[in-house]
Formats: sequence, structure tokens, C-alpha cells
Amino acid sequence: MATLKVEKAEFTVLTQQKGRGCSIDEMVKFGTRFVSFSNECHNAFAGLTRLYLENLRFRESNFVSNILVTCKQLNYLGFFNCDTEDWITLQVEHAQLSELSIVDCRFSMVELTWVPKLTWLAFLFWLYHAELPLSLGYVPLLGVLRLSNAARSFHENVKLSMFLHETSVRDLTLGFKCEKIWVQPECLTRRQAYVFQQLRILNLVKIPEGYDLTWTMFFLEAAPSLEELYMQVWDHPCEIEMDQEISENKGVEWESPTSNFKHHCLAKFILVGFQAKDYMVTHVRRVLKAAVNLQDVYLYDRLACAKCLKKVENALKSDAVVRGMCPGVNLPIKFPYTNEDQRSVQKRMPRGTGSLAKIHFLASKEMRAEHGPRIGYSMGAIEDNWMLSRLGQRI
Repeated sequence: MATLKVEKAEFTVLTQQKGRGCSIDEMVKFGTRFVSFSNECHNAFAGLTRLYLENLRFRESNFVSNILVTCKQLNYLGFFNCDTEDWITLQVEHAQLSELSIVDCRFSMVELTWVPKLTWLAFLFWLYHAELPLSLGYVPLLGVLRLSNAARSFHENVKLSMFLHETSVRDLTLGFKCEKIWVQPECLTRRQAYVFQQLRILNLVKIPEGYDLTWTMFFLEAAPSLEELYMQVWDHPCEIEMDQEISENKGVEWESPTSNFKHHCLAKFILVGFQAKDYMVTHVRRVLKAAVNLQDVYLYDRLACAKCLKKVENALKSDAVVRGMCPGVNLPIKFPYTNEDQRSVQKRMPRGTGSLAKIHFLASKEMRAEHGPRIGYSMGAIEDNWMLSRLGQRI
């Protein structure tokens, strides 16, 4: 390891407490234990190719930066629920790093100063910052980007054209956790528009229900090479964090500066959580009208979550009353399951669009294998969702 001749070596820290259940004292204890171990095995860490750390608080503010200096061979680095006693600006400079994941961490700022081989980046949740605490410096190969936040009323909307300046992202995922839309639709100038020229795949995950979806058309206008568009509309109580600071208005308004624009590359449009409500039907018509070469539209019903499934299963085992206890089961669904309802919805969509796209109405258990991972669902979770719907019928 010290001679850097090991082709692949992975080190993963898994603490006894999972998720965000750790207390500060526990995080400090785990962090101290890891620092002690790494100091004893300093030379061995030089040969690591993958490193994942969770639930660690470091007393030495420079230790996180030292990891990048010590682990010269890293291809992947992942942080979950990590921080330092004094919030720091983490400057990332690394010659080999190709994948970086920072989830639910507390750094004052993360600056990707010089990461020439970085191709994949996940930066999830900046709950304590009004502005996105991430800066993209020299990342010429960055192609896949995942951003997600449960935005509050004090969070500033992100102007993607400024944030993605001088990048060539081809695969972009934006998550909203059923909360406020934190993306700022823009009227792009030619100088700004080139930022989106390479974008091929877009995932918009957990958009709050009930709000106008016109703002998503911003991406079609901004990204002329977009081929696949995924959207998940979901207002699931298990996901929503009740907080007085959350804005009641989670939506965002945007009026297209271009009337009747046409998009020539979009081939697939996948909408999860579709309901036969006017704002959703209108939005599908809007996409059908704009995307002149659209081939397939996949409309899925609402997905549930494993938490709801567990609650229902436990309640059924104990003969408990479930209604009202598990909100995920009792949410009203207006998905057109019958052929008659589907024909009725289809009549409302293609009228006046001239689209030849084929519209597929599918239950969640019928989700195509390539669609689930795009919105963050494994096929196992999809099967759980189908089981939940069956259990719900028995309540």
C-alpha cells in the first residue's frame, strides 16, 4: 500500500448508529477513533482507491484536507454526516479523484479548486446555508451531477447558469424533497445558454404536488440536446419535514420568453406520480407540443415508501387500526387505472399538439428497469411499493 502498487483498496467506516441518529458526542468519539487509526496506518492510507466515512466529527479542522493529501490514489471519496468542530472551507485538490459524494455534511463551503479527473459529483442537502455552499472550479470532465435540498423559506434560489459556468454536465439530477423549488428559471442570453448545451439527461426528483409545472420548461428551452426527461411529483408525509420556516408557497413562477418554441432531441418523457388533474394533464400537453420528435411518454402512478410499508405490516400483524396512522396509504390517488379513464385522459392531451408520441400508463410495479434508478428507486423498493398498495386495500 505504501508503495502505491495495490490496484484497488477500499476502506469503509460504518458506525454503530445509522443515519443522522448520532449525537455530537458520538460523532466526536467516532472521529477521534478514526484519526487515531489513520495516524497509526498513515502509509497504508496512501494506497487507498476508495474511502467512505460516516458520522464523524473531527477536532482538527485541517484533517479533512489532509485526507486528500494522504490518500494520493483515491478514485472515490464519500462523506455522510461529517463535519469539523469549526466549520471550514474545504478546498478539494486531487489529481486522481473521479467520484465525490458529500451528503448531509456541515462545511462552510466546498470548493472544487482543481480536480481534473472528476466525472461524478453528489452534493446533497445544504440545510443550514442560505446559498448553495459549493463552488465548481477546474472540473473539466464533470459529466454527472446530483444536487438535492429540502429548501426553507430563507434559502436562495440557485441560478444554474452561474453555478455550472465552465462545466459540461451531461447528466443532471435535482432533488427537492417535496419542499420549496430552489431552482431559479432564467431567461438565458446566448452567453449563458452554452452551459446547458451538453445536457442529455435530466432528473427532477420529488417535486411538491399541486404547483404549476411550467417552470420545468425552462430546461427544454435551455438544453437543446436533452434526450431524456424524468420528473417525479410527490407530496409524501414521510418525506416532508414540518418546520415553521418552510414557505407555504413551494412553487416557482416562470413565463417563457419564447412562444411556441420547438425541441428536436427529446425522445423520452417519464413522469412518476401522475394524476389526472388539470395542471398535470396541461403540463404533459405542453411537453408534447414542444418536443416535436418525442417518441414515448411514460406516466406512472405514485410511489410510496418503505417507512409506510413497515408501519402497515406491523399494524396488520398486531391487528392495530392503521387508518390515519400511516398517511402514505391514505393519500388520495387520481391515477387513470382503467382503460376508460386512460382514454379520457389521452383525449385531453394530444389535441392540438400534432404529437405522434406513444403514451404509456403504468402502475409502479410495472416500472421499467432503467427508469427506477433514475429517480432513486431500486426495483426492490418498487416491489415494496406494490405490496404497500395491496396492503392498503385490505385496511
